[in-house]
Amino acid sequence: MSSLAKLLVFTLLSAAVASSKDAAYPSGYGDEPGICLGSSGEPKPSRREIYEGGEIFDITHQYTPNTPSGVSDDGAGEILRLLMSMKNGSDYNLSELKLCVHAGTHVDAPGHMYQNYFDQGFDVDTLDLRVLNGPTLVVDVPRDKNLTAEVMKSLNIPRGVKRVLFRTLNTDRRLMWKKGFDTSYVGFMEDGAQWLVDNTDIKLVGIDYLSVAAYDDLITAHLVFHKSREIILVEGLNLEGIELGIYGVHCLPLRLVGAEGSPIRCILIK
Repeated sequence: MSSLAKLLVFTLLSAAVASSKDAAYPSGYGDEPGICLGSSGEPKPSRREIYEGGEIFDITHQYTPNTPSGVSDDGAGEILRLLMSMKNGSDYNLSELKLCVHAGTHVDAPGHMYQNYFDQGFDVDTLDLRVLNGPTLVVDVPRDKNLTAEVMKSLNIPRGVKRVLFRTLNTDRRLMWKKGFDTSYVGFMEDGAQWLVDNTDIKLVGIDYLSVAAYDDLITAHLVFHKSREIILVEGLNLEGIELGIYGVHCLPLRLVGAEGSPIRCILIK
């Protein structure tokens, strides 16, 4: 059995053990991880990115009105609207969701940049979950550089690695925490994308800003990645504080039939 196969088995077993011992809603408050008490003694939920002492990392950015979106410099805007409210006499609360599918942490489908693929139905519901889940490598990109062919070659990513998350200067600059779209972000140039396609076995490319493609090669680099329909792009990842190395990654988009992108929840398991 190869080392990658052994890693996958270990990851799956670890996930199974974790899920068996943890309740979705802990029975006690105050002494349970992730739950604290407010000044009135009532339970107050906490929001976190790290679980189980560093075994699980949530690498999805929160969705708020300030979540950056490639179609607006003002962020995502109003995402949730309360259609029915118990405070206004309704029997329950009921919210409506409105969100650009390429805002925040999201995934691209081939129809994003190819009209023929869009017409043929290659939407997010057709993306291969076997690619979106499995062993992954987190690497650092040399700072102040886009991902060119030269940079990709220098990373020495071995054959057999199918998923790579690229941490760049975008994380250092905390661009995903700014609501305005910043065109100076780091991403793939066309030659870097082509080098990856020609010289690696990578099928999942993840990056820490809204686009895997640098602004100057926004269309051409995307076209290289999407051409074969075999490579899945995950964008807007939160890689702050994540150590380099091998993890199990789990990314699940919504089953949006006809959509060329989707919000996505991604976690790493160490």
